[in-house]
Amino acid sequence: MEIIEYTGKWKDKWDSFVQDSNNGTMFHLQKFFDYHTPGKFSFNHLIFLNKDKIAAVLPGSKIGNRYESPIGASYGSIVTKDIKFNEAMEIVGTLIEYGRKNGLKEIELTAAPVVYENKPNQNLDFAMLWQGFTYKLHYISSAIKLDPNIDIISRFSQSIRRNVRRSLENPDISIEINDRYDEFYPILLENKSRHGVKPTHTFEDLLKLNSLLPENLKLFMVYFKDKPIAGSLMFFVNRTCALCFYNMLLYDYQELKPIQRVMYEVVKYSTEAGYNYVDIGVSQDTMASNPMTPSLSLIEFKEKFDAKTVMRNTLHIRL
Repeated sequence: MEIIEYTGKWKDKWDSFVQDSNNGTMFHLQKFFDYHTPGKFSFNHLIFLNKDKIAAVLPGSKIGNRYESPIGASYGSIVTKDIKFNEAMEIVGTLIEYGRKNGLKEIELTAAPVVYENKPNQNLDFAMLWQGFTYKLHYISSAIKLDPNIDIISRFSQSIRRNVRRSLENPDISIEINDRYDEFYPILLENKSRHGVKPTHTFEDLLKLNSLLPENLKLFMVYFKDKPIAGSLMFFVNRTCALCFYNMLLYDYQELKPIQRVMYEVVKYSTEAGYNYVDIGVSQDTMASNPMTPSLSLIEFKEKFDAKTVMRNTLHIRL
C-alpha cells in the first residue's frame, strides 16, 4: 500500500469512493471543498492506493510539520469501505510511515461519530490506538435514533409533545422546505449576534453549497402567517445520518415554540426518508476555557427529543 497526494484528476474517483464508503460524509467530498474561496485553505489531501485501486482517502492539510484533518469542514479523518481489521492496521501503518518519511511530527484526525457509519466498524479506531494514537478531545453530540415503527411525538418529553401539538393545530403556523436562504440568513445572523459570534458560513457560502450539493442541503422554514420566524438548515451528510447544522429562531416569536415544531418536522422527514439518525449537533460551553466543557442546559434540551449522547473524538499522534 502507498500514499499519493491528491490532484484534480482524481476528483471523480475520490468522490465516488466517498459516496460508496462506509464512513464518508459530504464533508469528505471534493465537491464540498469547492465551496471555499480559492486560496482560503491550502489542502494536502491523501489517497491510499493498493495495487492502483483506492483503499482509503484522507482530506486535510499540512500545517508546518503537522497534518490535520479536517480543515475547512466539520468532520475528517480516514474514509474507508467496510474494511477488515488487518486492512485497518495496514492503512494506519502506511499513514504513520508516510508521516515519518515526509517530516511530519504530529497527525491529528477528527472523524464523524460512529452513528454516521453505514455499518458501525471501529477497526480504524483500534488500529490507531494500537499504533500510537491517543485521544486528544471528546466533544458531545446528541443524536436521535430514528424508528419508523414508533410514533414520533410520543418519544418527546411531555412539554415538547404539548407544544408541538399546539403548533400543528395553529393554522397560522406553517413549515416549508425551500431555498429561501435570503429569509433564513437574517435570522441566523440575529441569533449568532446574541452570543457575540458570527455564523460559520456567509450568505454566499450557503448559496454556493446549495448549488454544489442540492441533494444534501434542505432548509426547513417556519412561518407565522407569512413571516419567517425560524428555520433548520439540514445537512443530509450521507445515506445514514442527517445533521442539524443550524437551528435558529426570531426570539420575538419564541412563545410559539418554532424550534420544537421544526424539530418534529425534521425527525418526521428524516424517518420517512429512511435515515437512521438525526444528529442535533455538539453541546459544548463555548465560553469555557476547556473546550470539552459540556453545556448542560443544551444537552438537557436535546434529551427532550429523545436524543442520546454520541462522541466526536479527536485522535492524535506524535511521530
